[in-house]
Amino acid sequence: MGNDGVSNSDHLPSIMVTNDDGIDAPGLRALVAVLVSTRRFHVLVCAPHSEKSAVSHSITWRHPVAVKRVEIEGATAFAVSGTPADCTSIGLSKALFPTTPDLVLSGINMGSNCGYHIVYSGTVAGAREAFFHGIPAVSMSYECYGSRPNILQDFTLAAQACVPIISAIIDEIKSNSYPSSCFLNIDVPADVANHKGYRLTKQGKSIYKMGWKQVTSDTHGKMLSSMTMDSTSPAPMEIDAPNLSQEHTLFRREVIGGEYDEDADDDGDRKVLKEGYITVTPLVALSQTDTGSQAYFKSWLPGVVERSSSSAL
Repeated sequence: MGNDGVSNSDHLPSIMVTNDDGIDAPGLRALVAVLVSTRRFHVLVCAPHSEKSAVSHSITWRHPVAVKRVEIEGATAFAVSGTPADCTSIGLSKALFPTTPDLVLSGINMGSNCGYHIVYSGTVAGAREAFFHGIPAVSMSYECYGSRPNILQDFTLAAQACVPIISAIIDEIKSNSYPSSCFLNIDVPADVANHKGYRLTKQGKSIYKMGWKQVTSDTHGKMLSSMTMDSTSPAPMEIDAPNLSQEHTLFRREVIGGEYDEDADDDGDRKVLKEGYITVTPLVALSQTDTGSQAYFKSWLPGVVERSSSSAL
């Protein structure tokens, strides 16, 4: 597989695309088509073979991943049985492509990734993994949910709206002036045709209130279960809920309240996205240390042993 891909003699910059919605997702297909149509890039694709939404930065460790060549016009593409982080990692390893891409794009995700949802996002993880490897990366999401009659056209507009940013990043990479201390998270508003432009934002604190609801096999259908896995399992097994024993009770997540945001800052990502802007949020690999908490625990920690000894008397 390593012999497939772009020629080393061709100096067009290369962009690798991954996602968490799967290699057949309209967001990825639209993004790839738009990138190919510019004729400015070599386009590589290394994406999950099926949907891997909300897997965060999980990786496959205990069993191999399967890789299959996929035909996508204008691109060299592979589908991988692993997570978005797996896809980025193997795509950068030169096991599939002869050279390391200049830029990794993860998306375009169906649904926004703002605030605390960034932690859950497989889309963001696809870009974060590239950042771990020292490769510039961008995660990209579009605020749309469910089926829409013109979904591919909408994603195409979202991709086209992001091309100026992608092109500018490539130019900065060429001149060795692009910062290596972060990666970017971009969210495109629902009404992309009438977006208000780009706004630099920061990660806010928005999150949907989630709960759990007990369900029956009739309402749940098939489920992915770790209860059938062991160290020799080749992959998670899909099982029919009716085949579960009577000892098992089924629950599924559900939204129990609207989205809330404790961050009142005007430059929070979710707030600015709702105003109709394309948000551009620099992210780092780890959460930043809270300075207020640092001060508190600096005075608190030395007394922990003393208080523990006193309470034992």
